[in-house]
Amino acid sequence: MRKGKKALIIIIILIVLLVVLFNVLKVQNRILEIIYPIKYNNFVELYAKEYQVDEYLVYALIKAESNFNPKAVSGKEAKGLMQLVTSTACDVARNLGLNLTEEEVEEKLLNVDFNINLGTKYLSILLEKYESIELALTAYNAGIGTVDNWIEEGTIKDDGSDVENIPYKETNQYVRKILRDYKIYRELY
Repeated sequence: MRKGKKALIIIIILIVLLVVLFNVLKVQNRILEIIYPIKYNNFVELYAKEYQVDEYLVYALIKAESNFNPKAVSGKEAKGLMQLVTSTACDVARNLGLNLTEEEVEEKLLNVDFNINLGTKYLSILLEKYESIELALTAYNAGIGTVDNWIEEGTIKDDGSDVENIPYKETNQYVRKILRDYKIYRELY
């Protein structure tokens, strides 16, 4: 075989391999988009922008909390996409200047717009308080008082750099999962 013919065959094989690789990557991305969806984006984008929270962090939190099920209710009575308990939701609603009774707040927690509004605002409050995504997520799950105690006792650092030391196994896994999903959301979209 002549050199020119060999070179042409090699080029054709490389092109075919590149096309196959490109299609495999497209399928892989499509699968990831199914596993890591963007849902309720009109509300997520609106409130993420309003409260200066990365929208991909909100998506990762919703995925962990309810897997995008707006009717989700936990065993601890946390409700909706962002799994808010009534007492926290009432505090955040007051912070937003909403004049609602506890019963009204509880009724509205399964409303997508209301839940994302309050959940994103609450996350922004935690991010501002702790100045750390890791600690904000820890407090979202375990509670502000618990996180403050852990910091005061020296169980965890006040900069959130040692999530592996979070004492509650559920919270430890929760924070790691959201951080992983947050990274995937940012890379995917």
